[in-house]
Amino acid sequence: MKKRTQRFKRVAKPGFPVPPTEPAEKTRRSKSVKLSAKPESSESDISSKKMETLPRDFFQIDALDLAPRLLGKFLRRDDVVLQITEVEAYRPNDSACHGRFGITPRTAPVFGPGGNAYVYLCYGLHIMLNVVADKEGVGAAVLIRSCAPISGLDVIQQRRGQKTEKPILLTGPGKVGQALALSTEWSNHSLYTPGGLELLDGPEPENILVGPRVGIQYALPEHVNALWRFAIAGTPWISAPRNTLRPPL
Repeated sequence: MKKRTQRFKRVAKPGFPVPPTEPAEKTRRSKSVKLSAKPESSESDISSKKMETLPRDFFQIDALDLAPRLLGKFLRRDDVVLQITEVEAYRPNDSACHGRFGITPRTAPVFGPGGNAYVYLCYGLHIMLNVVADKEGVGAAVLIRSCAPISGLDVIQQRRGQKTEKPILLTGPGKVGQALALSTEWSNHSLYTPGGLELLDGPEPENILVGPRVGIQYALPEHVNALWRFAIAGTPWISAPRNTLRPPL
């Protein structure tokens, strides 16, 4: 079966879904993602399947194209496996992107090659995991906003300090970083190299939602209103606010 890969406008007008901007590229379609409030997959399910690490060139594209492609993919660190359900794109010349500060000791990893991790501390509390996009030196990344637990639920609950299977466990970027026990030392780590923290191939969502990014009121209006937030439609594993998300055209 074949699919159509949708490309999103670089800046979208406020309040309107984003239409495709160029002819769709045909690629192979995998089974759609359907995530319930309670994790359905077990550790034995995961270990019995060969989960392939995504190749380096998968990441070396514009952050706005990479972001929706990350939905449904898997993050694995040791026995913990998470499925990505919500992301945000941050691009060059984007007044909400850390790259706007240029290369500093904190932001240098975001200028690394696509496929590396960019991990930073937010408000001195929350560890935020980003996937660097595009070529080395560009300064773009995709923030992992929410995930669903697939394997290692007990470990995730222990790290989060919450004995629950409800979406509150992983709906928020700081929660994802905590569940994976990350620190800023993971910046520059290659996500396409087996071992450590890996990004693995996974099923493509059947439908997605788009909306403006969260918590960037300091940015220019065109970037505040750009529909660069993406989530899997129909899953409860999405962070607040949910009412700003809608299907794209």
